[in-house]
Amino acid sequence: MAKHHPDDPCPFGPTVEILLPRWTSQILWVLSEHGTLRFSQIRDLIPGITPKVLTERLRKLERDGLVARAYHAEVPPRVEYRSTPLAGSLLPAFHVLAGWTDEHLDEVDAARRRFDAQSR
Repeated sequence: MAKHHPDDPCPFGPTVEILLPRWTSQILWVLSEHGTLRFSQIRDLIPGITPKVLTERLRKLERDGLVARAYHAEVPPRVEYRSTPLAGSLLPAFHVLAGWTDEHLDEVDAARRRFDAQSR
């Protein structure tokens, strides 16, 4: 089992690298909340994401084992995506982050406003 590199000062750095690219956590959240979805459904549930970026992120998440892609050979072809059990194991951490956001985002916004006002 691979562990984080011993020289890395942050033990969850590799996880952050997986989840950090823009839209990645939103895709995982949407799939965990809505179940199996088609590409267009995911795109519609994440305002602002481009088809190109959604394709790139889904491929990376599939490579990482966090998303499963199912191709259905029918006319027209149908492709569906779902989160995997590995992605499901991230949900407790996502809920903690969502709780932290609810509790502290106003404080972060206030700190940013103070900083920006002092920087002018």
